[in-house]
Amino acid sequence: MKKQILICCGTGCRANGSMKVAEALNQAVKSHNGNAKVIADIKTTGCHGFCENGPIVKILPDNLVYYKVKPEDSDEIVEKSVLGEEEIGRLMYKDDSGRPVRSQEENPFYAHQYKMVLRDVGEIDPENIGDYLERGGYEALRKAVSMSQDEIIDEVEKSGIRGRGGAGFPAGRKWRTAKRYNNFPKYVACNGDEGDPGAFMDCSILEGNPHSVIEGLAIAAIAVGAKEGFFYIRDEYDLAVKRIKKAIQDAEERGIIGASVMGSEYSLKLSVVRGGGAFVCGESTALMASIEGRVGEPRAKYIRSVQRGLWNQPTVLNNVETLANIPKIILEGGEKFAATGTKGSTGTKVFSLVGKVKRTGLVEVPMGTTLRHLIYDIGGGIIGNRPFKAVQTGGPSGGCIPESMLDLEVDFDSLASYGAMMGSGGMIVMDDRSCMVEVARYYTNFLCEESCGKCTPCREGLRRMLEILTDICEGRGREGDIELLERLGHTMQEASLCSLGKTAANPVLTTIQYFREEYEAHIREKRCPAGVCKNLTCFEIEAEKCTGCDMCARGCPVDAISGGKKEVHIIDASKCIACGSCRETCKFDAVRTGARQNVIEGRQAV
Repeated sequence: MKKQILICCGTGCRANGSMKVAEALNQAVKSHNGNAKVIADIKTTGCHGFCENGPIVKILPDNLVYYKVKPEDSDEIVEKSVLGEEEIGRLMYKDDSGRPVRSQEENPFYAHQYKMVLRDVGEIDPENIGDYLERGGYEALRKAVSMSQDEIIDEVEKSGIRGRGGAGFPAGRKWRTAKRYNNFPKYVACNGDEGDPGAFMDCSILEGNPHSVIEGLAIAAIAVGAKEGFFYIRDEYDLAVKRIKKAIQDAEERGIIGASVMGSEYSLKLSVVRGGGAFVCGESTALMASIEGRVGEPRAKYIRSVQRGLWNQPTVLNNVETLANIPKIILEGGEKFAATGTKGSTGTKVFSLVGKVKRTGLVEVPMGTTLRHLIYDIGGGIIGNRPFKAVQTGGPSGGCIPESMLDLEVDFDSLASYGAMMGSGGMIVMDDRSCMVEVARYYTNFLCEESCGKCTPCREGLRRMLEILTDICEGRGREGDIELLERLGHTMQEASLCSLGKTAANPVLTTIQYFREEYEAHIREKRCPAGVCKNLTCFEIEAEKCTGCDMCARGCPVDAISGGKKEVHIIDASKCIACGSCRETCKFDAVRTGARQNVIEGRQAV
């Protein structure tokens, strides 16, 4: 049997040189063309998910996977693992016990996942429509053109699928409402404007399996009676834009979409619109304004987009991940889809697991999976085995969940009940060296810059919150600041125009709720317990732990550390700039943080 070599060429692996690996493997295979043994077909695929270990190369049917592959490894891979049956141990992933694992199924990062949306991502060439068709692609669309609109929507409603873009609104209800309006033309749109820091779920789906999203959008168009659709994709996603455009062209050439969808009476024209780089354009009404060529500002939602959306016509907007689920729902039935997940949050969810976790990447698990399972079983726990402190879910407007809630089930309702949110699926893990006040300040600063400024509660509320948080982090915090932040946050939740403003206070309110003692230490003791806020940090070396290895002194950029070899080292507080390099380089955890009295005045004097 001829072997296949699958090379991850998603954005992450490309950044690590996977295209050069693909070129080198091609050359290595060509150089063995005269060999009588089996020669492999080479396929460039989308993201395999385990991004930090790329480039990733998978050999089929042996199910042998290599990680961190370099171009110079290509000849050895072809000779030993393609022409032969030998494994290259140094290129295999080592599990927690240090044992090399052969397949993705044995890899602890993949073993606990359940892939529905990502089932074909990493297995097919996203620029080859034939690959998608071979795996049953567009069969759901073929089935949909023979169904009535109500029958299609019935299956979506039975599935219980809720929007994966953040709001969690039932997709079937949205489609049903839009279908009822007899105001034509109608439109469908895909929200691919993924702007959350640390999030890359939609990007990976669009890059790795664009036809699944096209098929989902086409089914939505048939269900509601739309003849035109739009893909609104973040401007920075060059590869996603390129692949979705090619996929649309290929589908049109085969008669799958266009003047006659699958040879039926339905027609569908699809276009790609590149986002303008504004975070607020992830909000539905702002996104539609941007598609129309207007400034991307939200409007009040007393009239829903399903009634008046694009050009004041009925419009259905769904997220990339939501649409990628639709073909499976139509092909296999809504009840089968609903059997996965929880009663109120059916199916699976794709997350980007990043931060202070050992195994980072793209993860898909059933709804209702606990945070502990995600972070420890899939993610492998905290880097350096440091204490877990918090996980921030839902992007910049999400909440921070503490260690005491690690067994919380991840679904729309559970997260919302604790002041957090599902969002689009970003998940940032933090250890004990993360300052929760600084985390709140960072996200507030991001949202302050991204606010469109249209409504006063969001525009002025974010600015004022940022001022207060900056003062607290820089040692100017005062009694009453915490209570003022809470009042501002609740006002923004009640009075802001769109969901950006209504959720913007979540990072602040949840960090106050679960980490109030850190705020109080900043304000009352002028101390940052995590050692992050420089004006409030003083590093000290514990004599009983110091071995005199001299690593801290060699890493100090201002020569603030003294002490000879095998002697206890001392930090000169007057020179220290609180950069934290000593703490990072110390292998014996001998550097601790302490309070720094009158530090601002002291620095000015120096």
